[in-house]
Amino acid sequence: MENLTITEEQVVNPWEVCCKTKIDYDKLIDQFGCQRLDQSFVDRVFRLTHRSPHIFLRRNVFFAHRDFNEILDAYERGEKFYLYTGRGPSSEALHLGHLIPFMFTK
Repeated sequence: MENLTITEEQVVNPWEVCCKTKIDYDKLIDQFGCQRLDQSFVDRVFRLTHRSPHIFLRRNVFFAHRDFNEILDAYERGEKFYLYTGRGPSSEALHLGHLIPFMFTK
C-alpha cells in the first residue's frame, strides 16, 4: 500500500491516520482513485441478489470502492468471478480490525 500525505493537516498511510481537523474523504477518494459508495450500489445489490445487502453496506461502514461496479456487472451477466481482500495472515499482528474485510468478502 502506498504512503499518502494529502496535506500537512492530513496523513493517511498503512500505519497511521491523523489530521488536525477532520478527515477529508473526498480528497481520499481522489488520491486513491476510488468512487463514493452510495445508496445506488446498495439498492443494486438487493435488486440483483433478491437478498438484503450485507449489514456493512446497509450501515455505510464503507465510504468508497474500487471496481465494485465491475463485480456487480459480472454478477448481472452471470459470469464467474472471485474476490480477493488483499489481506492475509502474513504477520503475527492480526487484530479485530482485520475481520471487517474478511467478514464482508465471505
